[in-house]
Parts: sequence; structure tokens; C-alpha cells
Amino acid sequence: MRTFTFALLALAALPLQAGIKIEQEGNNLKVLIDGTLFTEYRSDTRVPCLFPLMSSRGTHYTRQHPFEKGVKGEQADHPHHTGFWFTHGNVNGHDFWHKENCKIVTRGFLGKPMVTNTVAGGKGSKVTFTVELSWEADGKPVVAEHRTYLISVEGRTRTIDVTSHLGSNQHNLKFGDTKEGSFSIRTAPTIRLKGAVAKGGIITSEGMKDNDAWGKRAKWVAYHGPDSKGTPVVIAILDHSKNLRHPTWWHARNYGLLTANPFGIRAFNDKDVKESGDYELKKGKILTQRYRLILHEGTVDSAKVEDNWKAFTTEEKK
Repeated sequence: MRTFTFALLALAALPLQAGIKIEQEGNNLKVLIDGTLFTEYRSDTRVPCLFPLMSSRGTHYTRQHPFEKGVKGEQADHPHHTGFWFTHGNVNGHDFWHKENCKIVTRGFLGKPMVTNTVAGGKGSKVTFTVELSWEADGKPVVAEHRTYLISVEGRTRTIDVTSHLGSNQHNLKFGDTKEGSFSIRTAPTIRLKGAVAKGGIITSEGMKDNDAWGKRAKWVAYHGPDSKGTPVVIAILDHSKNLRHPTWWHARNYGLLTANPFGIRAFNDKDVKESGDYELKKGKILTQRYRLILHEGTVDSAKVEDNWKAFTTEEKK
């Protein structure tokens, strides 16, 4: 009996959640789930990003262009749309959204990336890491940023929390009113609303759907549709309740661009707000923004986006 009991206890101690591993090479970091690539932090691009973002079935949540060219059903437009990224189109007059002379440089990791793999009864495996970034125009620093990623796995749902601390000890910062920004993802072509293989849709926390979501304010916005194998998936971005000008405005396009933008009031033709979206951050001050990305294999209902948003905004600040 003791041997049998011991065997049961040993079995109970085995990990039941997906296991996470990381592989670091310089300022790039791969995140593997059960030995298969989920995503990679890419510092070798003009603006750092996470690419690819993979489902448990091996399908892409994001468009593969410009990293992979000629993928069936993809459009080769907007080469600055790179996976899952964060930047802005007007900072002290510099266009970090489009321009080649404006780059976000990864200076390195702050501390050691941390991996937690849970056992039975745990809340999921996770990895967290922080990068030190320098937004530079023509090689000159404009913005200093510390950005923390927390990647969690719960069954068929993969969650990425991003906390960004922005500021400068050299000068004031002005984030200009433009639709070109800020916290962004470009979806795989089947999840779009428009295109040869598009079968997707958009829904917001306020009940707006599809094209009506563009330029509106909402706590969260979700794309939903089939992946390349026909499996229903959901991609949602959640705006934290403590973020600047929450609920934010959304640059949600029918061709697969989803971006949360707290600076685009006039650019989105919001007549309910009188002031411009320009935001000045004084020298030495910090602007902290938090967002959550949900990648879910299933429907909008099974993703429980509203419940997830409530949990996200009531968690203790990390």
C-alpha cells in the first residue's frame, strides 16, 4: 500500500501544465512551450517585436511578412507592421512608426529572464523578462524605456502582459496626436475582415463590431476568426484601467491591424473630446502603460475577454 501511495504522490507531482523554456542569443530571446517555439523577442529589427506568435497547433496568430515573404494569402503592405510591437508615430516630431532613421535600440536585458513551470494545482507556466530600450532618431536618444514582458500559458490560452515605463532625463517629451501608433499587432490573413482568405471579425467591449470599431474608445478589442487550419482563434488587446486616457482609442483596421492608441483623439475624429491628443511628459517624469494580449484557441465566448480584463485590472501592480 505504501508503494502504491508513493506512486500516486509521485504522479501528482508531475507537471500538468505546458512547460516553458527560453533560449537567449545576445539581445534576442526565444520562448519555447513543450519544446516548440511560441515566440521570440526580436531586437534585430528597426523596432523590437515579438515574432512569431504560434498556437499550440503550429499555426501563426500574426502575419509572417516581412520576415517571411510570399506566404499564401498575405499582403506585402506596411513592412513596418512586424508581429507584435510598440512604438509611436510622433515623439518630439520624430516618426518612430514609419521612418528608417528612427529606431528603438535594445541596450540589453535588465536582470535575468525568469521561468516558472508549475505543477498540479498551479496557475500556469510563465516567463518574464525586462529590456532596456533607447528610442533614437538619427542615432540620438529621444526616449528611454524599460519594458517588461510576462508570458503565461493556461491550456489553450497564451497571455502576454507588457508594462512600459517611458521617460527622459534630458528633455520634455511630446507624444503627438496621430493615428500611427501605438501598441500593435498585425493578424494572420484568415483573421482579417478584408482579403482573399479573410474570414474574421472584430468586437469591442462596448459592443462595436467590425468596421465600426475603428477610432472608437473601448476597454478591449478582439479579432476573431479561423487560423490557417480552420480552428477558431481570438486575438485581443486589453487596455489597463490605470493607463493614460483609459478607455483608449483603437486603430482597428479591417486588414488585420489592431493597435491601442491613447494619443489619437483628433486623428480619430472624436468629437466628444475637445482637446488634442498631444501629451507632454515633463523631463524626469515617467509614463507607465500596461497592456495585455490574449491569444486563445476557441471562440470569443470561451476566451472570456471581459472577465480577463477585470482580472487584469484588479491584479496587484507587478
